[in-house]
Amino acid sequence: MRLTRYTDFAMRVLLYLGARPDRLCSISEIARAYGISQNHLMKVVHDLGKAGYVASVRGRTGGIRLARPAEAIVVGSVVRHTEEGFDLADCASCVIAPACGLTGVLAEALAAFMAVLDRYTLADLLARRIDMLTLFGQPAGTGAPPAAPGPAAPTDPAPRERASTA
Repeated sequence: MRLTRYTDFAMRVLLYLGARPDRLCSISEIARAYGISQNHLMKVVHDLGKAGYVASVRGRTGGIRLARPAEAIVVGSVVRHTEEGFDLADCASCVIAPACGLTGVLAEALAAFMAVLDRYTLADLLARRIDMLTLFGQPAGTGAPPAAPGPAAPTDPAPRERASTA
């Protein structure tokens, strides 16, 4: 089974917000962090907002945040919301489907896949939150956005290293 890019982006948004529960984030900030389209993320965030996963605060100092605790966001529920169909094969239009054993096997496989996703919450995926923030170039232990890169201070013997945002 392969999840769509839409679901991938939805999970990335939720993970980004979940790693920063203490502040509002912007869509442009999230898009830059992952190197993905801001326009596409706007659609994903809008949908996550309608579904009650994300809350937005309007205005100049506004942004988005999780609408509920990370412990209350079940991964399987997000996947069910963002994926349009779960047909692993086109059994509905197959002439041998009524007698084929593959239909039942695929249904069982899908049920097992979803059962695993249902065992995990967003909080489980954020168990290494500090490591995640570091990979985004943020100081460990903070949810603050990374400082803008600037010239090294004249007294620095070597330029500072930055973490990769890939």
